[in-house]
Amino acid sequence: MPVRRTLLAAAYSLVMSCGVVAPAVAADVTATAFVTKIFDAYKGKNSKGISIDTEADIRRYFEPSLAAMIIKDRRAADRRKEVPTLDGDPFVDAQDWELSALDIAVTSALPDKAVATVTFKNFDEPVKVVLNLVKIKNDWRVADITSQRGERTETLRGLFKH
Repeated sequence: MPVRRTLLAAAYSLVMSCGVVAPAVAADVTATAFVTKIFDAYKGKNSKGISIDTEADIRRYFEPSLAAMIIKDRRAADRRKEVPTLDGDPFVDAQDWELSALDIAVTSALPDKAVATVTFKNFDEPVKVVLNLVKIKNDWRVADITSQRGERTETLRGLFKH
């Protein structure tokens, strides 16, 4: 009888500890879920993509220093009545899209950093984008995007250094 009581007590403790831990884990969106949600917005022939039209939208997807670069550039372009440096969609490296053959692979070396490699065809042209991600509190943000089309490779941060 004491062994059975010990096993029941251990099982109860395990169940109770899972109940306490589960809400904290559930609130933490994974890097894979963050990236998948972004690219789900590009599926389908008439997809709208991700809106980064407002400063709040920009801050929702990009880490603070990159968001600040994008916002500063847009404000300056607005004052000059010119097109901002980022004049396309950074997630698909294009102004227009019709994505197919989408594949997302996320690797994480640290709990607060991850790299998402996303490959797809845009109007049948192969494209590869690599999102460097950083976790801020419980939310993932994009720290940089490297786009590769054929021989051309460029980074989002690099656009703002010129």
